[in-house]
Amino acid sequence: MQNRTPRMPDQPAPNHTENDARFTVELASVLTGARRRALRDGDRQIDTAHLLHSLIETDPEVREAFDGGPQLAKVLGYLVQRSIGYGLRWQGSVEDTGAVPVVRAPAVDGWSPSALAAMEDALYRAASRGEARAAGLDLLAALAADTECRAVEVLYRGGVDAWLADRVVVLTADAARHG
Repeated sequence: MQNRTPRMPDQPAPNHTENDARFTVELASVLTGARRRALRDGDRQIDTAHLLHSLIETDPEVREAFDGGPQLAKVLGYLVQRSIGYGLRWQGSVEDTGAVPVVRAPAVDGWSPSALAAMEDALYRAASRGEARAAGLDLLAALAADTECRAVEVLYRGGVDAWLADRVVVLTADAARHG
């Protein structure tokens, strides 16, 4: 009997970032979703746009941060189009906004340098509030703060202005007070 599951070439190296105890269960699910999306799209690395897409699909608090359906729908439209035109210019290139030192390898453990920097920033944001684990809003704030990353390009094209980073900080602080 033959295995009918096609093998996907050039898959990123397996990693265990998703199992990191410093992330909430929900955020670990987001990271797993971003990895799955990158594999499905045939991308060499998991970048900030993959993270943004998975965040929006998975985390209701992140969706609430967009303050209404029309902007969120437009951003999701750009993210969905990524594999059929918009974003094809990103394929084969490493996303590196300078947030971390330049690396020689195409990606560290399958993640773009900018995605790794966003995850580290999310952890820092959580720790600065006294939280042991980073959540989706922490990652969204980290993505929005890196004005050169692919996720911010998608947000900009979707009509989400810089106010998002400030709004997420407020929402994160409110969630910490009520959680």
